[in-house]
Amino acid sequence: MTARSTRRTTAAHSRLAAVGAIAVAGALLLTGCGDQTKDKSKDSGASSAGAPLGSKLPADIRNKGEIKVGSDIAYAPVEFKDSSGNVTGLDPDLAAALGKQLGVKLTFENGTFDGLLTGLRSGRYDIAMSAMTDNKNRQQGVDPDTGKKVGEGVDFVDYLTAGVSIYTRKGETQGITGWADLCGKKIAVERGTVSEDLAKQEAKKCPGGKKLSIEPFDDDQQSQTRLRSGGVDAASSDFPVAAYAVKTSGGGKDFQTVGQQVEAAPYGIAVSKEATQLRDALQAAMNAIIKNGEYAKILQKWGAQDGAVKQSVINGGK
Repeated sequence: MTARSTRRTTAAHSRLAAVGAIAVAGALLLTGCGDQTKDKSKDSGASSAGAPLGSKLPADIRNKGEIKVGSDIAYAPVEFKDSSGNVTGLDPDLAAALGKQLGVKLTFENGTFDGLLTGLRSGRYDIAMSAMTDNKNRQQGVDPDTGKKVGEGVDFVDYLTAGVSIYTRKGETQGITGWADLCGKKIAVERGTVSEDLAKQEAKKCPGGKKLSIEPFDDDQQSQTRLRSGGVDAASSDFPVAAYAVKTSGGGKDFQTVGQQVEAAPYGIAVSKEATQLRDALQAAMNAIIKNGEYAKILQKWGAQDGAVKQSVINGGK
């Protein structure tokens, strides 16, 4: 979940609505998982027999029968480990559906979010699928802090729309209703996310004597733990994750969201610029499950139906 560049701020409901009510689909595991170790507890896909789109894949992947997926598996309900340690969530379910269309297994391998694109560039992963926002900085390989090019960039196969939310301890909002209220406060974020980018932007606006302190963590579970303990005043995550934490943590007694979600934008599957055949095969598979209704069923299962797209596009992020 690599640094997301800033997009024009917009209230959630002014564009395609982001993910709605989050379904409780398994116990939320509150342990960090960003250890760069392989996690093959969820192989998503099917054999090539009867796969309608298998011929669209590059021959090496088709022969291997596997697509390696880099993911930060600590971002419930998008991807996380259930109480039995199995990888589950919206992305793994969508990946399984894509695998049926393509006749291969999509194997999730765990890593810290800000290292996923590096892993993709090095060949550790074939794709990255981890609630990753599609934006121009990532497409072009630009560092959002410096504006300098740091890599060749990636292409995205877009599949969902979601925004960013702030949440606090329940009943302890401390007057926070949005980003402009954070000056003089402390906020926890996951490193390399849009939430971190927005916090850095807001910090630059704060007047002297009212500094916004930003505490970045390797995964969202660590941010939640920091907020729960009272170490920070607020935390920020993508709306689906914030809403799930509010609904599940402490039986719904730990947190509450404040204000509206902002920065509604597409989630995309990241693919190397050179892997155009793989990219196009994934897009074809995504559009196939949108058309056959399996996509809608998966989004309904995870409460993500309000973020549905009618068609998967390449590099739709701004």
